[in-house]
Amino acid sequence: MDKRGERMLGVLGGMGPLASAQFMARLTLLTPAERDQDHIPAVLWSDPRVPNRTQAKLAGGDDPLPWLLRGIAGLRQAGCGAIAIPCNTAHGWYDEMVAAAGCPILHIVDAAAADLRRAAIPPGLIGVMGTAATLDMRLYQERLGRLGWDCLIPSEGEMQRLVSPAIASVKANHVAEAYTSLAEVVGSLAQRGARAVVLGCTEIPLGIQAGPWQALGVTLIDTIDALARASVAWARGEDSGPVIDVTAGAG
Repeated sequence: MDKRGERMLGVLGGMGPLASAQFMARLTLLTPAERDQDHIPAVLWSDPRVPNRTQAKLAGGDDPLPWLLRGIAGLRQAGCGAIAIPCNTAHGWYDEMVAAAGCPILHIVDAAAADLRRAAIPPGLIGVMGTAATLDMRLYQERLGRLGWDCLIPSEGEMQRLVSPAIASVKANHVAEAYTSLAEVVGSLAQRGARAVVLGCTEIPLGIQAGPWQALGVTLIDTIDALARASVAWARGEDSGPVIDVTAGAG
C-alpha cells in the first residue's frame, strides 16, 4: 500500500451518479495542488442500484443498508482510511455505517456547519432544503440546532410541487428543468427570514447551478462543496478545511 494509504479517501456514491461525479470534480478543484501528486488519492464506489433512501424511510421500501455496507466494505478493502458519502439522505443510516466501517465517515451535516461558519452565518434562522426523508428524519434540524441554527424548511406543498419533482428531474438528467422550482423555494425561505439556505440534497446544487443562482440574493451552502472541503481537510490532517471563497460553486 502507498505510504499515505491511511489518507486515501473512499467515496460511497451512486446516490445519484451525477452528484457523485460532481463531488469528485469539486474535490479535485478545491484541493490546493500544483501537480497530479498533490491531489488526494481517492476511490469512488458508484453503485446506483442502492435502493431509494426516501422510499425506504417514508414508504417501507427496500432497505438500502446492506448495499451501503457492501460499498463500505469494498472501499475499506481498497485501503481507504475515511469515507465521504455525497448523499444526504443516506446519512439516516450513519450510525449503522460507522459501526461497520472501522474508519471515520465524514458527516455531511457537520461539513455544512463548517461552511456556514466559513460564510460567517451567525446562529439564528437559516433555510434547509432536502429530500422529504432528510427533512422528516430531522438530520439538519437537530444537528444544526445544537449549534444554534434554527432551520426553516419548505412547506409540504412546496415539497410536493417544487422540491421533490426538481430532485427527480436532476436524477433523470434533466438538470436545467430543476432551476426554476428550486429557485422559487430558495426565495420563499429567504422571504421567511432565512439568512442562508443549505442545499441539503446533493441533486439540489446541480439544479440551482443550472440557472442564475448568484442573483438569488441569499447565501447558499452547497453540501457537495462542503463535503469536498471536509474531505480535503481530512486528507491534509487538518481540523477544518482551508478557507476558500464560498462563491466557488453554489456554496
